[in-house]
Amino acid sequence: GMDPIDTIITLRANQSNGKQTVGINAKESKIGNMFSLDIVEPLVVKEQIIKSATEAACMILRIDDVIAVSGGSGAGGPPGMPPMG
Repeated sequence: GMDPIDTIITLRANQSNGKQTVGINAKESKIGNMFSLDIVEPLVVKEQIIKSATEAACMILRIDDVIAVSGGSGAGGPPGMPPMG
């Protein structure tokens, strides 16, 4: 495998130097030109990823709000073990 930290540093350095088509070539475990490998991710896909992540975060925040309003003490859960003895 590839070292995650070194890989991210190399990717960011390449992309900040104008090499926008650089990405991870998983087959060969190295960084390569994604466009030359015919790997293209459309903008629509990236937009949908951001929308889905935003919706998931909003749902989690709503659930937290419902728990906070209802007391959130855990009293609604199943009962614990009876005392021994």
